[in-house]
Amino acid sequence: MRRTVTILGATGSIGRSTRAVIAENPQRLQIAAVVAGRDAVGLARIARETGASFAAIADDGQSGELAAALAGSGIRHGAGREAVLEAVARDSDIVVSAISGAAGLEATFAALTPGRVVALANKESLVCAGAAVMERARAVGTRIVPLDSEHNALFQVLGAEPIEAVRTMTLTASGGPFWTWSTERIADATPEQALAHPNYAMGAKITIDSASMMNKGLELIEASFLFGLAAEQLEVLVHPQQIVHGLVTFRDGSVSAGMAVPDMRVAAAHCLGIDGRLDAPPSRFLDLVAAGPLAFERPDLARFPALRLAMAALADGGVASVVLNAANEVAVEAFLSRRIGFPAIPALVEAVCAQAGPASQPPADVAEALAVDQDARSRTRALLSGGRFTVT
Repeated sequence: MRRTVTILGATGSIGRSTRAVIAENPQRLQIAAVVAGRDAVGLARIARETGASFAAIADDGQSGELAAALAGSGIRHGAGREAVLEAVARDSDIVVSAISGAAGLEATFAALTPGRVVALANKESLVCAGAAVMERARAVGTRIVPLDSEHNALFQVLGAEPIEAVRTMTLTASGGPFWTWSTERIADATPEQALAHPNYAMGAKITIDSASMMNKGLELIEASFLFGLAAEQLEVLVHPQQIVHGLVTFRDGSVSAGMAVPDMRVAAAHCLGIDGRLDAPPSRFLDLVAAGPLAFERPDLARFPALRLAMAALADGGVASVVLNAANEVAVEAFLSRRIGFPAIPALVEAVCAQAGPASQPPADVAEALAVDQDARSRTRALLSGGRFTVT
């Protein structure tokens, strides 16, 4: 009996990896619905190729283009917020949550229904409303399985061990394209250079976050909610080869590592085969001899202050991580549009976080998280318009 899958973020890199795994396992998996943000033509092509019964585009301005691209296909479709939520509400066994940024929060929360598996690649859902999301999943009986490669590795390594057996968890980072660069050289980095990730082909926003190491900071916050660990139990090591994706140090001193080739299809296959592992092609198996020596280094918080800011937000708790994420999303957009330089991303985020005041209670629900998010975005844009951070 085939399991049905809804993909939120079908046109992105995670969506691409998910579709590849489903195509390799047609007897086990089939796509029910697909959702994208703005690429109506790409979404229509995916819906036709995969046999999806429903397609939704988040940008309601793309309604006509989606309708034209799906004309004669018999595939139901819609545009805007309600259409996205309709896609989530349709019957499916697994929902892959891979919409980028805080925009994926509402759809992810709506996907938490009894008996479902949510394969979570939208880390911002937990960064912005981790307590509410995890509580809702527990209350209704949804299984959240992490699709980020690092968290997926930790999830598999932990296995049936109780979280009380864990001393620390370590997430690895590639270091991004600037790991060997000096502070002075990083200061002059262009968007093109920041988008040149050494290991993965990803969307623009997450690739810039990898270059600044903000992505690893957001992943630390995500891990704290996924596994119920305190800030001091979570660590980062830079591992350029990206063969070891996560390490769990247990209370008795033993250390277990989650290892795989740097290919998002490995984590996607684990999530989609959560009730019975799927077979992978030979190219996806790890050859440790061919991988060569594996190196590990401590992160440099002076050259990569974004990671320091995320670690501070995790330690502060409350709404700090929501503010951090919102400010970062606006700052990354500004960098990609060449309004600010690369070092201004963490500088702008730090300025907005400093305005947030003392720690408060974490958001109680999605509406509260989105309200904090919107306020932080407004304050970030106000600082940008003041000219202090913009390139002259």
